[in-house]
Amino acid sequence: MRDHAEIVVIGAGIMGLSIAYHLARRGLSDVLVVDRGYLCGGASGRNGGGIRAQWSSEANVRLMQESIRMCREFATEMKINVWFRQGGYLFLVRSEDKRRSLEQSVTLQNACGLATKMLSPKEAQKLVPELGTDGLVAASYNGDDGVVFPWPFVWGFAQAARKLGVEVATFADVLGFDTRGRAIEGVRIQKLNEPGAPVVTIKTNKVVNAAGAWSPEIARLLGVELPNKPHRHEICSTEPLKPWLKPLVADLTDGLYFSQSTRGEIVGGVGQARVPDGIDQNSSFAFLGTYARSLTRACPVLGDVKVLRQWAGCYDITPDANPIIGPIDDVEGFFQASGFMGHGFMMAPIVGKLIAEHIVDGQRSELFDRWNLRRFKEGKLLSEAMIIG
Repeated sequence: MRDHAEIVVIGAGIMGLSIAYHLARRGLSDVLVVDRGYLCGGASGRNGGGIRAQWSSEANVRLMQESIRMCREFATEMKINVWFRQGGYLFLVRSEDKRRSLEQSVTLQNACGLATKMLSPKEAQKLVPELGTDGLVAASYNGDDGVVFPWPFVWGFAQAARKLGVEVATFADVLGFDTRGRAIEGVRIQKLNEPGAPVVTIKTNKVVNAAGAWSPEIARLLGVELPNKPHRHEICSTEPLKPWLKPLVADLTDGLYFSQSTRGEIVGGVGQARVPDGIDQNSSFAFLGTYARSLTRACPVLGDVKVLRQWAGCYDITPDANPIIGPIDDVEGFFQASGFMGHGFMMAPIVGKLIAEHIVDGQRSELFDRWNLRRFKEGKLLSEAMIIG
């Protein structure tokens, strides 16, 4: 590794790599990205690849409109196939309260220029004939939402960043920081895959914390407390079936979601309230039971399908289901990009660009004010109703 950098980005997931790539595109190639694991070892390589603009807040809708546009151009720009397919998202609700909330979200989305439609259960069944309608009250659908294959999406950002001079160092653990007052002067790092490797100090005065569920641990090394909590989320993949499911289906009642991959597998997960505390990426039998019940309620025909593979990753959860973005008051040059509730994957293209614009050009997005860290101390919490998983 180099012994100095203009900026050190901690976390080589999709968010950290997007930030590094956009920094380099703006002429700042003296960038070092470090990660204690391997590329795709965290949440970026363990998710379902969903990308959508259906949200309940205008900030998220408009952010994802631009991110979807960038995803559409990603393969051409990065010269890598990410199998981006826009089959839409079909959201399901099973109560009148949820229906009213969904209607409000659709009204907002329409005002932002999305072609989202409210559907009756029978209309939803026209999109997915195999859909079970028992207990279903309403649905919404936007055909511009879609899915990508996560791994090449991460690899594409890493490859493009490296071509622009960014160094991406995996198996590099951050042990601490050198500081002077409120300013950062260096990052202490040790390579984990080199036995007996010394602790080296990377001289820098700018650090981006994009470590996902590990972000609070990194911040704590600087005396900063983030309110984020890791939450294990499990997912599985079935045997391949012939193509039949076009949209990603999501149930806002229990956090179920499932889609069909280009190879034919049904890939999906479901929310679980009770999971082990802390970072845990192990799988459980309890998940399979919960997922099977929810999946077969939504789509009874899948009752006999065989599960081939199961895995887990960690959501990075904040108290108000909104991320923490931009600089903070307590430490100079310490930028945050965490707390995305499992949805940082889809937001990374545009968030990386906005953070890079701020660091290099001084352009401050209004999102930095909306999603700042101090809101938790000030009691100015936000809301977001369309969280799944």
